Amino acid sequence: MLPVGPPVEAERADAARNRATILATARRLIDLNGVDALTMDELAREAGIGKGTVFRRFGSRAMLMQSLLNETELAFQRSFLSGPAPLGPDGTGHDVEPVERLIAFGRARLLLVTLQGDLLRAAEESGSLRYSSPARVATAMHISMLLRAAHAPGDIPVLTFNLMSTLEAPLVLHEVRDQSVSMERLADGWEHLVRQVTTRRND
Repeated sequence: MLPVGPPVEAERADAARNRATILATARRLIDLNGVDALTMDELAREAGIGKGTVFRRFGSRAMLMQSLLNETELAFQRSFLSGPAPLGPDGTGHDVEPVERLIAFGRARLLLVTLQGDLLRAAEESGSLRYSSPARVATAMHISMLLRAAHAPGDIPVLTFNLMSTLEAPLVLHEVRDQSVSMERLADGWEHLVRQVTTRRND
């Protein structure tokens, strides 16, 4: 399991309270006004905590967003690492085809974007965090593992990158909101793509 947000070191009781207050206030403001409207100044003011304290606790707005995502992302990781089939490995002693697990993974990830896409997009805004966040690392490892288990032909790292690119929140939200592409079509497109890249063809 790879936590999403910044590592939380041992904190004094007051520091832990500040962290909890900041996160609770951020969730409330996002529910009221949306992710894009949230600023660190407003967050500090509404939480009754100095802006410097907010930055000491989280480092940046993007890291704050990743901390807000932590609980949801860890639950998602549990579902594909140890949950029921077809997303998870089942646990009944019956093997689940890696291609079916990979299809289920993409469909579940797209569903997650529909539920909290703006938060995911905001967490990906920082260039330094976007490509090295623990959640992204976990996703890459899982997709790569399933591609190898399916004996997918081709360059596995590149295939992993290509597949991951289609699940990124900014791109998915653009397709759904600006191009009027339904999530059902995107999910079906993911399945078609997975079956294409995992099918061996005769030379």
